[in-house]
Amino acid sequence: MIKEDNKSVLHGILLIVLFSFSAFYIAGFEFVKKLSLSPLIVGIILGMLYANSLRSNLPQTWVPGIKFCSKQILRLGVILYGFRLTFQQVMEIGLPAIIVDLIIVCGTLGLGILIGKLTRTDSQTALMTATGSAICGAAAVLGAEPVVKCEPHKTAVAVSTVVIFGTISMFLYPVLYRSGVLDGLTDKQVAVYLGSTVHEVAHVVGAGNAIDAAGGNVADAATITKMIRVMLLAPVLLVMSLLLGSGGEGGKRKITVPWFAFWFIGVICLNSLLQGASFIPQDGLAKVTGMINSFDTFLLTMAMTALGAETSFDKFKQAGAKPFVIAAVLFLWLTVGGYFITKLIV
Repeated sequence: MIKEDNKSVLHGILLIVLFSFSAFYIAGFEFVKKLSLSPLIVGIILGMLYANSLRSNLPQTWVPGIKFCSKQILRLGVILYGFRLTFQQVMEIGLPAIIVDLIIVCGTLGLGILIGKLTRTDSQTALMTATGSAICGAAAVLGAEPVVKCEPHKTAVAVSTVVIFGTISMFLYPVLYRSGVLDGLTDKQVAVYLGSTVHEVAHVVGAGNAIDAAGGNVADAATITKMIRVMLLAPVLLVMSLLLGSGGEGGKRKITVPWFAFWFIGVICLNSLLQGASFIPQDGLAKVTGMINSFDTFLLTMAMTALGAETSFDKFKQAGAKPFVIAAVLFLWLTVGGYFITKLIV
């Protein structure tokens, strides 16, 4: 019986692996690249298409395997994400960028929760939407999911808002730069503004390269600023866990410690040490790190695909327009508020 259960779990995992390989293949198409849609986003789209078409025709015994991908595989993916970051990057960009990132992250989370209450949006959906906007898009939403413990469709709704407004940002910022709206900022300020307010890492890279093509010099600094924002994921998850754990009956509830967030920080420390070690051949290290990052992207794609596979369009209808209203307000805050914050501090 146990062997049969394990086989069923394996079937579900293999299904998600198949979809994830398909996501990577589709993400390689030229028109998909131009839209800057990563395999993660393609994966959740494929998962949702499956959930709303073939899901009812496949054995329910495969569901545990799909859930395994959306839980355990997800946490491993977040941990390995630390190999993309180093503390040397933080030192390179300087204290003003760190301060801007802190203000943006805290302000976005607070505003998202406030707008959620004003619009009477489900608190979990509002928190997940705010987390994705505040830190690093889909990866942040995935990181928060085990802490918030929300239903998969709420995670998918939050990811959708990030995709929509992150993509708008990616095209909007180069237009603002070319039109002269950002002439009041230096290149460093533009870089910090971009890295601290655009949703996804991929969106920051895309917008930064477009601005550089228009005569700027912001892509590298913008990406580093964005990575500092990503580092804030671990402390945010810890605080989130403490706050969510303080509710419940009698004000007492078991606190879920996001241990994977601490492992995430540990991996950043390890990567920082490796990158700073002069006795290690940097070419070889870069290849190994690149392989780990590629594997990690595949794991995160599996997690996103699994979340999509548990999300039907009916649940999107239940969520309604409120999450997108929250995301739209946060988008305006990031675009307008981020400009003035950057101009004042950097």
